[in-house]
Formats: sequence, C-alpha cells, structure tokens
Amino acid sequence: MAKQTINIGTTANDGTGDPLRTAFTKINENFTELYGDDGDSNTLAANLDINGWNIVSTRSNEDIRILPAGTGGVIASAIRIAGSTISSEDSTQILVDDSIRATGNLTVDGATTLSTSLALASGATVTSILDEDAMGSDSATALATQQSIKAYVDSQVTAQDLDFQGDSGGALSVDLDSQTFTVAGGTGIDTAGSGQTLTINIDSTVATLTGSQTLSGKTLTAPTINGATMTGSVTVDSLTFDDNTISTNASNANLELVASGSGTVELQSNTNITGNASVSGTLTTADITTTGTHTVTGQSDVDYVRIKDNKITTNATNADLELAASGTGVIDIQNTMTTVGQTITGNVNITGQQDVDNIRIDGNTISTTNSNGGLTIEPNGSGAITLNATTISVPGIMALTTALVQDTLFINTGAKIQSNVTNEDLILEANGTGSVVVDQIAITDNKITTYVSNADLQLDTDGTGLIDILTPTQTTVGSAGGANALPATPTGYIKIKIAGTTRVIPFYDEA
Repeated sequence: MAKQTINIGTTANDGTGDPLRTAFTKINENFTELYGDDGDSNTLAANLDINGWNIVSTRSNEDIRILPAGTGGVIASAIRIAGSTISSEDSTQILVDDSIRATGNLTVDGATTLSTSLALASGATVTSILDEDAMGSDSATALATQQSIKAYVDSQVTAQDLDFQGDSGGALSVDLDSQTFTVAGGTGIDTAGSGQTLTINIDSTVATLTGSQTLSGKTLTAPTINGATMTGSVTVDSLTFDDNTISTNASNANLELVASGSGTVELQSNTNITGNASVSGTLTTADITTTGTHTVTGQSDVDYVRIKDNKITTNATNADLELAASGTGVIDIQNTMTTVGQTITGNVNITGQQDVDNIRIDGNTISTTNSNGGLTIEPNGSGAITLNATTISVPGIMALTTALVQDTLFINTGAKIQSNVTNEDLILEANGTGSVVVDQIAITDNKITTYVSNADLQLDTDGTGLIDILTPTQTTVGSAGGANALPATPTGYIKIKIAGTTRVIPFYDEA
C-alpha cells in the first residue's frame, strides 16, 4: 500500500482538509503498513527493533535477513554482497584485517601472494620457491621449480654409469644417458621384458624338480631315486625290466631273488607259476592260496595227513582220518562212493537223493527204484511203526486189500473208519488244546469251526437228504407271546445261507 498523506487544507481551519476521522484512518493504515497486524515478517511489527545504530531481532534465535530485489545486492560501505559473492563496490582491494578460518575447501582462482610463509598440517614451513638448477642453496624451507628439478635430474643421470660384472668378462658399465643394459639368456635360459618387468625363465631344455622332462643320453653316477616311473625297457646289469616283466639278458642265466642275512624273499600278492618250480631245500610258507592244477610226484605230507597216488591216509599211528567242513559248510561227495561196513555216529545231512538197494529217499519222499516194486515198512520183532505227524495225507484213493485193525479201531476197505467194538463210540481226539481237522473243518471240544480264515461254515447233505436236528430244545415260544403266538418283536437275528442265498432268521429269549 502506498503512503497515505493527510490533507490539512490550504489554510488553517478553512474547511478544505480531511475530516478528523479520515485523517486518523490514514494514520492507522500507515502504521499498519509499517508494523503489520499479523506478525508478517515483511513488516517491522514487534519482531524487529531499530534502536540508534542497531537493528535487533526481538524473536529468539531468529535470523535478520536483508533481501534485495532481483539481481540487486546489499552494499555496506564499499563492500557489496550479492547472493554468495562478496566484492568491492569501488574496485579497490578487499582487506581482511584479522585471521580467516575456512572449515570447507578453499579455492583461489587468481594468483596468491603469501608475504611470510606457507604451513601445512605437518612438515616444514615453506618460506619461498627457488629456481636453482644446481640446488645450491640446499634450503629446508624452500620449494624447487619444475625446471630446476628437471635440470638437476638430467645432470645427475647424464653423469652416472651402472657398473656390473658377470661370472666372466670382468667389470663392465652402462652409460645410463646413452646406453641400454641388456639381460640376454644363455643355455637353458630365456628372458622377456614387458612394461617395467624383466622375467627370467628356464626353457624346455632344462630339467626341473616339479616338471616332467625326458633325459636322453645321460649318465647318472650313484643317484638316489625316489618313486621313479620308467617307461620302456630298463637294463640294470644283467637284468631287464620291461612293463611287468623281469628277465635276465645273459644267455641261460638264472634269475635269483636273494634276501640279505637271515631275511626271506616274500611274495605279498597272488603269484602264478606257469613253468616248473624247483625247491632244493625246505620250503616254509605261511598261508598259500593257489589257483589251477598242482601235480605232485611222490607223496605229500601235510601235518599228519599223507596223500600218495589215489589214497589219503594219516601218517600218525592209530589216528583217525577226519573230513570236516568250515562253519555251516558240508562235505560234498559228488561221485559214487563205495564203503565197506561203515558205522556212522551223529547226524548225516544229504542234499539230493539217496538210493539204498531198491529204496530211494529224495527230499521228504521215500519210494522204490524198481518198476512196480512195493514199499514195505516192517519193524523188527515186536517193535511197532509209529507215525508222529498230526495230519497224515494219502493222495488219491488208499486201497486196502484187507481190513486194517488196530486195537478197537477198524479201517475198512470201503473207505470207512469204524469202531471194532459193538455199540462202541468212535472218538477222534486231538492232543492238548489241538483240534481235529477234517479237510477245512476244525472240531474242538463241542465246537465246529472253519479251519480257513473268513470262510463260510456250510452244512449240506448228499442228494435229496435233509439236515435233521433230532433233539427239540424248547417246546414254547418267547415270553412276549402266548403258547400259540410269537412275540411281536424278536430279540435278534441270525444270518445264514440257505442254498447259497443269504437269509435272516429271527430269534427270541427263552420263555
């Protein structure tokens, strides 16, 4: 808002000026413009105090900002501040009369003149920069120019030689300013340079500890060889080693293996002898496993057993000759064996069939070997034939030419088992808690059950016969009805099969 001026009239009290109310309204608006009425920072209000030569902010910790418009700056005396740039308003030098500390990086675009010295965080304090080619002043506080450093280094290198000496050729030198020092390879040595690195290598003609090389035409005097691998034929004196064969290269010479002192020659692995083996002295061996055919001319004594020709005997007086298998093994005699009056004590296990005269025992079957021959089991004297099996099965039809009578039991030729005593019961009785089993029916005490799990129990007659239950067990009906009537609701039901069809029969409580 522009400044408002009160019209006071041309002359005093001439009635041409602003009325009193209008005048005070303008005054109030001018004060509002100056101080503001809402704490606006653009006005003085109560936040900024101009007192004497001081401008003071009355709000705690509040900045005081002087903001020119557009590209204008703030000028204080001859110092101009525009944005973040400080310059001289009258183009004279800006003088900072006290120490300056910069917490960030300091960048100087123009020339820098230090009237005293330059001190960094550590090291010597620099007081000057000298241009001396010979570095004669030898100052501890002066820096050298690039030209001085180059001139001094050139003068030093030009005047220096590199002295060296080899195993032969005497003392030599290389002028570092004009000559090149060359490292040349010799026999078995290669050299290669790259960048700032000179590499010296052994070439392929030199044998190394870790490499694999072939030596030709070399003579080794008293060498020690550990873990050697030799390819091809190797000759040591009169012996030739070729692959897995050791032979002599002297005509008709023997190949001898001789141990030192009381030592022995030991063959640790399987050994095959394809030719003849001759032992002139005593041959003492540990366990020997041999494969193939062994021919022994004369007798062979193994501990107390002698083998000669086709006879095995004991060579100890009155000693038994025993044939024993190991563990669960058996003695297997695979050809015909003829014995004279032998007595066998203990168990004899025979795998396969055994023929004794006309009787053959094979597995669990006893049969005859002659055609249509009969099988007779006959005890000696008053001895009896005892069959201890629980079940005796006779396949097919058992034909008896005469009746079989045992005490009071009569087995007829008509496939009947009868009591041999008149009016006597025929009793089939199992031992202990066992059952009498007929085909798939088990009879235990007074109970008949099926002998096959989950099988039906069937009662059937032959032809037109009926199942006849002879004894009536009750003459009246259940208690829920009268003598001539059935109860209304049965107690339960029995499920049975009649002629293959499942039926349900009700039953009632006893009257």
